This record gives sequence, structure tokens and C-alpha cells, in this order.
Amino acid sequence: MEKKFRKIAVLTSGGDAPGMNPAVRAVTRKALEEGVEVIGVLGGYKGLIENTLVPLSPRSVSNIITNGGTMLYSERCPEFKTEEGMAAAIETCRKNNIDAIVAIGGDGTFRGATDLTRRGIPTIGIPATIDNDITATDYTLGYDTAMNTVISLVDDLRDTCESHARCNVVEVMGRDCGCIALNAGIASGAVAIAIPELPFDEEAMFEKIKSVKAAGKRGMIVMISEGIPAIKGGDYCEKLTARLNELLESRFSRLAHIVRGGSPSLRDRLTATEMGVLAVELLLKGESNVVICEIDGKLQPVEINFALILDRMYKNKLKDGDLDMFSAEQIDEMRAVCAKRKAEIERLYQIARDVCK
Repeated sequence: MEKKFRKIAVLTSGGDAPGMNPAVRAVTRKALEEGVEVIGVLGGYKGLIENTLVPLSPRSVSNIITNGGTMLYSERCPEFKTEEGMAAAIETCRKNNIDAIVAIGGDGTFRGATDLTRRGIPTIGIPATIDNDITATDYTLGYDTAMNTVISLVDDLRDTCESHARCNVVEVMGRDCGCIALNAGIASGAVAIAIPELPFDEEAMFEKIKSVKAAGKRGMIVMISEGIPAIKGGDYCEKLTARLNELLESRFSRLAHIVRGGSPSLRDRLTATEMGVLAVELLLKGESNVVICEIDGKLQPVEINFALILDRMYKNKLKDGDLDMFSAEQIDEMRAVCAKRKAEIERLYQIARDVCK
């Protein structure tokens, strides 16, 4: 059913990601094209609580499509999880005649979105996190740019590794998801890759390095997802580098937050634009409490509660009662998505073992 909105708000929340600005631009221009006023919320949900708002126009979002980060800024907001914080956010919406919200971010952003929807403010989520760790969607904004940043930096490291017959252990972001490390590791020709989703045979890695070194290989890259030190200890990469240094000269590089920055890639700009337009279209059709997901190359809405519990299932974080609201068919669908994602990671990991030598 078509729903008439006079004014919507757009916000970015959680960790920044290249693609957030193109999404803000798309939401703004599509809504204005449909005759709907647009308000930007500064600082994510904190800005909603504190009534920190700015009007958005076609010109105010000009050229931001090329910029990383988020023009609307982002802050963590534990207050939004409280009843007092939520009440203040709702009051901001009422006072400013905000009829609906598009929330751009990760899983924490979507939990906030569903809370708003339950309290009468229709909200739609757009997934933006460099980690690509939202199970319901094959792709999140910022992921492609982050991987390209990693391989550019690692290519530069490889130059000096090759010159000095050196190994460089590289730790990349991703939290408990190894997608960046796995894909960028393959693309940069890493001799070994360690991700939290699959066992890492450290001794086999040493034997492999000994073998390729004996065969004449000079420069080597070992790619480690930051989820591995989280499991094995915060100084794991330093200790691994020290062990490798007994075999060949080795250095450690933690790329850290530089991977989050930079001008968004073509894919992130295009996908963000498509997601932003679809979010507005869905709101105008009366839909809410959904997140825009890319599934098998197509964009489609997925109910936020389904997406959140699916994510918990995949990450083995289900709590008692989490599945009670879903049918047997929906639970089977969740399991199938988890199996598909795991199979894809295993497939790529096998490719890494076969070709990264």
C-alpha cells in the first residue's frame, strides 16, 4: 500500500564504511524526487537522542559520492539501548515531524531500527560495514573498497619483501569474520592465510614456507584476520613473526583502521546508490523493519528480526528462545543460508591452499 510521507530522516551508525556517503546521497535525492523532505541525523542514534539534525538538499549531498567515511558522522550510543534514550529519540522524531528513517550501518544499527519500528517510526536498514559480516546479505557497503585498499598496501609491502627476501605478516580488520583476509590474501598471492572460521595449521604453514623458500621464492606474505589474535591472544601476530624470523627475515604490519578509509570503489558507489533508492521506494510502499540485502546478485528486503537471528545462528551465538518466533520453514531457510556461506568460505580457502605457493 502506498504511504504518503512528508519527511524522512537518514542516519549512519556504527563503524564508518566507504559507501555510506553514496547511500546518503541516493536516499536524499530519491526522496526529494518523490516530494519527501529529508533530514540528516548527525552522529547516528546519539544525534537522534540529542536532536542534532540538518536539512539535506540535492546540493548538500553533491560530490559526497567520492568520499569515504560519512558526512553525517557516527558515534557509539549505548543510551539508545535504554528506554530513556529510546523515548528521547522518538520525541525528536515527533517534534520534527519525521515520518520514517533510513538507517545505514551494521547489526547494531539494525537492532536500533527494529526498536524504532516497534515504537511507530517505520525504519529500513542499509548494510554498511567493511567486514561483510552480516549473514543475511552476500554483500555490505565498504567491503569492496576495503579489500582493494588491503591489496594495494600489500602489493607495496611485497615490493620490499621481494627485494630483501623477506616475509611480512599482515593483520587486517574484519572482527570475527575472515572475508577481507581470505579474499585479499588470495588476490595478493599470500603464501598463507589465517581466518577465524576455519582451523589454521601453523606448523603446516612453516613447512610450506620452508619448501617454497628452498624452491627460490623470495618475498612472502602471510595474511592474518584480526579474529585470529582475538582467539589466540592479542600478541599472536608478533609471536608468529618472531618464529618466522628464525626461518627468514620477517616483519609485522597491522593495517588497522586505514582499511576503513578511502574513496569508495565503483562497486560500493553503485551498490550504495541502488540500495538507497530501493530503501526509499520500499518506505513509500509502506514497508519497514527490513534490511536491504544482496542475495545472489539481486537486491531484496529481508525482515530485520530474521536477519539478526540468522546472524546469531551463523556465529553460534543463539540464545534460548531466539528461534521461537520463526516457523520450521524459516529456520530451515536460516540453516541453508549458513551452510551456503560456510561452503563458500571453504571453497575459497581451498583455492588459497592450491594456488598460493
